[in-house]
Amino acid sequence: MDTSNVAYYILLVIHFLFLGYSFLVLVCYGILAVYSRKETISYLRKNSFVNYKDILSSRLAPGISIIAPAYNESLNIVENVRSLLSTHYADYDVIIVNDGSTDDSLEKLIKAYNLEKVQYLINERIKTKPIRAGVFKSKNPAFERLIVVDKENGGKADALNVGLNISKNDYVACIDVDCLLMEDSLQKMIKPFLEYTDRKVIASGGVIRIANSCIIKNGKLIDINYPKVTLVRLQILEYLRSFLLGRMAWSKLNGLLVISGAFGMFDKNIAIKVGGYSTETVGEDMEIVVRMRRYMEEQNKKYKVAYIPDPLCWTEAPESYKTFISQRNRWTRGTIETLKTHRVIGFNPKYRVLGMLSFPYWFLFERMAPIIEVLGIIYFTVLLFIGSVHWNYVLGFFLAAYFSSVIYTLLAIFSEEFSFHQYKKKGVGFQLIKSAFIEPFLLHPVVLYAALKGNKDYYFNKKLKWGKMTRKGLSNK
Repeated sequence: MDTSNVAYYILLVIHFLFLGYSFLVLVCYGILAVYSRKETISYLRKNSFVNYKDILSSRLAPGISIIAPAYNESLNIVENVRSLLSTHYADYDVIIVNDGSTDDSLEKLIKAYNLEKVQYLINERIKTKPIRAGVFKSKNPAFERLIVVDKENGGKADALNVGLNISKNDYVACIDVDCLLMEDSLQKMIKPFLEYTDRKVIASGGVIRIANSCIIKNGKLIDINYPKVTLVRLQILEYLRSFLLGRMAWSKLNGLLVISGAFGMFDKNIAIKVGGYSTETVGEDMEIVVRMRRYMEEQNKKYKVAYIPDPLCWTEAPESYKTFISQRNRWTRGTIETLKTHRVIGFNPKYRVLGMLSFPYWFLFERMAPIIEVLGIIYFTVLLFIGSVHWNYVLGFFLAAYFSSVIYTLLAIFSEEFSFHQYKKKGVGFQLIKSAFIEPFLLHPVVLYAALKGNKDYYFNKKLKWGKMTRKGLSNK
């Protein structure tokens, strides 16, 4: 066999590898979309008869601690704490962990909520950075649920661990302090923990929505507006795809690997048994879920990580490309760290769905996707250089990739419109559809760049941690 034949067969194999990978991606996304839609319809049908006020008023409702780490959140801190204190639930407290802020966050809280330093017993079951100024509670009975802890800076995971140590309730809801929690969020989030009798629910998550351009007043969402910034509009599509067509399906399969760090609820006992949040990763939200699942699998216990499709929490999305890239860089590094730390799970039948379905999917289609895409671009460039490009094949492949992406996004939009329909103002539906057609050109290349930068930083810049997340503050006009 001469050299030209060898080269031909090598190119043929590479062609089929890329084609096979692309086909697998499309099939997986299609299956997830079908599963998600069926599960959402089932959820809406079942919960249309639920009276959440029964949970609100019941003395049997379990206690919940809302843990919110705060670092230099002076811009939003008072409003956001007011939002958390407005939650409709029978038995809960709010633990704000001021993680060594260098701004006036603590001073603003002390003044706004009439706080005073108190003696407070902390059961340090998880090792953390030491307390700095102390623990504060309000002299005003109206804010008796509020606990503020001031500690030395140790990062988000360390601050959450302080909250776990301080909490006296059986369940903890970990939330970013800049997020806006809906009044009935705890009622809906606790429901899976109460309704399963044949297995233990160890965590539950809910839909996160983007609050940019929305009107917030006194800690409450007054008016939902479609964002004016193009980057934020495109992120809305990302969130819809991820939460409505991704996580809903994985919850149905009991293969969910991540609960959003913006808002998630956990069984505190299990979270403490596995050692709390890891301070060695920037993806602490994903890592703790995988570690809790791994623990339950190794203990051979029946369990579930639940998911609620209701929009329970609204957060501020990056409005600048610099901040957006920093955020996605961090997400990429967190994914790599988690998959590497728990690599024993991958393709291991001992871990059942977790090992044979969830882990391989995340590795092949989340971890490796940007690398394979860049290899495809390099391969195409080589073909251009040697003059072996079949343009009809290239055009067909490009159109298939583009329209499959658009169709998947449209499915997410229609799922939103026919279920929760948060964007009710005239013309927003058309704007969402228009954004679906331009997103592959405007957002995807930036996401790809951030993922590649995340890979580079993971291997060559080990000292890089969270990165800076600049916020403009949610509107309170």
